[in-house]
Amino acid sequence: MTNRLQSLFGDRPVLCDGAMGTSLYSHGVYINRCYDELNLSQPDLVRSIHEEYLQAGAEVIETNTFGANSFRLRRYGLQDKVAEINTTGVRIARAAVNQLEEKQAGKAFVAGSIGPLGVRLEPVGKVGLDEARAAFAEQVSGLVAGGADLLIIETMPALNEAEQALLAVREIAPDIPVIVMVTVDEEARCLDGTTPEIAATRLAAWGADAVGVNCSTGPATVLTAIEGMAAGTSLPLAAMPNAGMPRAIEGRNIYLCSPEYMASFARKFHKAGVQFLGGCCGTTPNHIRAMKSFLRASEAQKNAVPHTTREPIVTETPPAPLAERSPLGKLIQEGAFVSMVEIVPPRGIDCKKEIDGAASLAALGVHIINIPDSPRASARMSAQSLCIQLQQKAGIETLLHYTCRDRNVLSIQSDLLGASSIGLKNILCLTGDPPKLGNYPDATAVFDVDAIGLVNIVNRLNHGLDIGGNPIGESTGFTIGCAANPGVPDIENEIRRFAYKVEAGAEYAITQPVFDLSILETFLKRIEGFRIPIIAGIWPLTSLRNAEFMKNDLRVSVPDSIFLRMQKASTPEEARAEGIRIAQEMLLTAMPMVQGVQVSAPFGRYSAAADVLSVVLGRKTKQNSLATGGTAIA
Repeated sequence: MTNRLQSLFGDRPVLCDGAMGTSLYSHGVYINRCYDELNLSQPDLVRSIHEEYLQAGAEVIETNTFGANSFRLRRYGLQDKVAEINTTGVRIARAAVNQLEEKQAGKAFVAGSIGPLGVRLEPVGKVGLDEARAAFAEQVSGLVAGGADLLIIETMPALNEAEQALLAVREIAPDIPVIVMVTVDEEARCLDGTTPEIAATRLAAWGADAVGVNCSTGPATVLTAIEGMAAGTSLPLAAMPNAGMPRAIEGRNIYLCSPEYMASFARKFHKAGVQFLGGCCGTTPNHIRAMKSFLRASEAQKNAVPHTTREPIVTETPPAPLAERSPLGKLIQEGAFVSMVEIVPPRGIDCKKEIDGAASLAALGVHIINIPDSPRASARMSAQSLCIQLQQKAGIETLLHYTCRDRNVLSIQSDLLGASSIGLKNILCLTGDPPKLGNYPDATAVFDVDAIGLVNIVNRLNHGLDIGGNPIGESTGFTIGCAANPGVPDIENEIRRFAYKVEAGAEYAITQPVFDLSILETFLKRIEGFRIPIIAGIWPLTSLRNAEFMKNDLRVSVPDSIFLRMQKASTPEEARAEGIRIAQEMLLTAMPMVQGVQVSAPFGRYSAAADVLSVVLGRKTKQNSLATGGTAIA
């Protein structure tokens, strides 16, 4: 055992308290309140709950500070009260402990409770690890200033967040004992997919004095996870499960595990090597009292499962060199000029026009067909489905656009693993258009991550790891693309986000349609420090109205000179021809600056895209050689 915990508890079993939130709710405090703020507004109520757990036999009581960090308190406008709420929380608990000791009823300790921040951290979220560590440090400072005997970092959903909390503790108070507990799913894995064994070894390496599991689905699952942790570390173990899964009864969530059932697991946890026992959601002083009785009746010498320390086994499988992953990767790696055409999936199930168009483009020498993922939040055929059909039936390489709008992090990983297994090797990582832009504005958006987080996920899968850092076997082998918008009004934010995408693992980028080459040139200069191959987006305008749509609806920079040229066209045919000439000029001028072009096919006119690319493909296409489809829009 580490000296920090041994000096307080030796190696005997220690009983901790139960749920604070459950008790506050039972005292009439509704869930729309900030429970941590009650330290300031109702300290006597908080103290009375501490006293109930002490009278039930708890030797360690946790402060009412589980959510007392700046991120969670900001929801209530209390972000400037972090230090006060945490310091006061310790003092309230200390007062309860002092009263116990004055009655000579035993000795107890105050543990500062530190819960998760309630936000997603990088690589799948927008909050940086340094921001998370700073928030934890602020809370730790308040708990230490209040005089906590030890700290309990609990209910951690992911190891990267637990690591930042531990780093904050060791920076602020290197000598204070700290217990770190994760929460697990029904398969006894951390919510980021990490196995209990790996979690235990990592937490030990990062400086935890004891490790364990709390919350979760109930004592049985927590016991399974604890047995896994016991095989991964020799540190003391902690188990504080929920009183089972809550059930909705007459509009209230009720935890149905009886005190006797919870107490029966106290002995099982003790035999599995657990030193620190307690409860989480749904546990009450009655549960703790019953657990105390079982511990008193347990054997004086624990019959624990022997601990064997193991190094975490994390097998990373780096991807093959870019040139070996796909034809697109080879083109980029060799510095070839890449030609792409965008084909939008159909709204129904018939994709014959798209297959025929892709085959004709392939015959002309186009390298890649890229497929948008329900662009403008429209309901269309699956982009993955169309990609694989084009590869199989048209014989041309595809680039899958993949958005975060409709998928959580579980679905994202499942989709990408499936895409790799069926032969899709090129991914363009996009945040995605919000549903309000489409035909179903009330549809629910997910956005678990944005494009930066998605690049991180794909990069990890490329190294044979899931988002929790757990091995999945061989690399998915994707080429990783991202988007760039040189003409966006807030260019500083765009540059910053582009740098993050490159840092996350993006290997090439495709821009929004370019009509003002000076803007593209400026953008390229701004990214010289983190430049990756850039493929310029080219859109052959079809009409003046189309130009106005690009500028006003899509916020693409379109110079006045182009508006004048489109305005001079007297017929729809002349307008489309002028649009193609403008696009060809953009392409030829941009060629020395970029490594390829993506040409769109407005309204399904693949011939327009082919005509634009004819200036680099070395041949002029005939207007009727390709399926045109769609209806002209003047």
